[in-house]
Amino acid sequence: MITKDGPVFMSLISHALSEDLGERGDITTEALFAKGDVRGAVIKSKVSGILSGVQLIEPLFHHIDEGLSAGVYLRNGETLSSGSRICTLHGRVRSILAGERVALNFLQHLSGIATATNLLARMISHTRAKLLDTRKTTPLLRLLEKEAVVHGGGYNHRFGLFDMILIKDTHVKAAGGVLPAVAKAKDYVSKSGIGVKIEVEVQSMDEFKQALASGADRIMLDNMPVPAMAACVALSHQSNSPAELEASGNVSAESIVSIAETGVDFISVGAITHSAPALDIHLVIE
Repeated sequence: MITKDGPVFMSLISHALSEDLGERGDITTEALFAKGDVRGAVIKSKVSGILSGVQLIEPLFHHIDEGLSAGVYLRNGETLSSGSRICTLHGRVRSILAGERVALNFLQHLSGIATATNLLARMISHTRAKLLDTRKTTPLLRLLEKEAVVHGGGYNHRFGLFDMILIKDTHVKAAGGVLPAVAKAKDYVSKSGIGVKIEVEVQSMDEFKQALASGADRIMLDNMPVPAMAACVALSHQSNSPAELEASGNVSAESIVSIAETGVDFISVGAITHSAPALDIHLVIE
């Protein structure tokens, strides 16, 4: 993961600030305030939600001005309400305003993901199902977005193409079916010694039966109707299969409870990262 003060972390902050400030800097603030003007500011939430992204605040503002002080009150994963004070800043007003938009962009986006995740995770908390994210993330922000999912009470699926074998429907068709696809994957894992799980996607009961027989570690039930998912769960239990079952495909707040109640182990939802609304967080100069 991105570690505070690590090279990837600091590079992300540097590039984000450079994108906003360019070569001239914040010319509006420089036109209105003298270099020595000192003020205080507070970052707070205007709405309820779950916080994520606070680890970026101090490094971001210190990257602009090491003399600027930042006092963070809340931790990632904490509940926000309207008016919740996330942090206070004190120092040169030019420095505060130079980092305002970038800091808020991170906080609003990541807290939005955590909040969207928390909403769905709470809806299925009475079941065994765990809410998973996907690889449908913003390029170069995947680490932070997947952290935000965890802050919201969800779990991470594979991080990328390198840490799990996931045989999708396109792979299945090109490889000649579920059984030969999984067999090839198991042979690859055995010969390479990489020790990763193998998951295969199925879209019908016939493919599911093949997946059970294949010895895959996890079976993804893709875009199946809820009754069909329930039938797959029942067959899995009947056959004493050790395979984990994951539901995926167009999962929404309206459908997630009925899906979870089928008894699947996981439900993966791309929308919690690619479509989460930004949380309304703002900065006020005091």
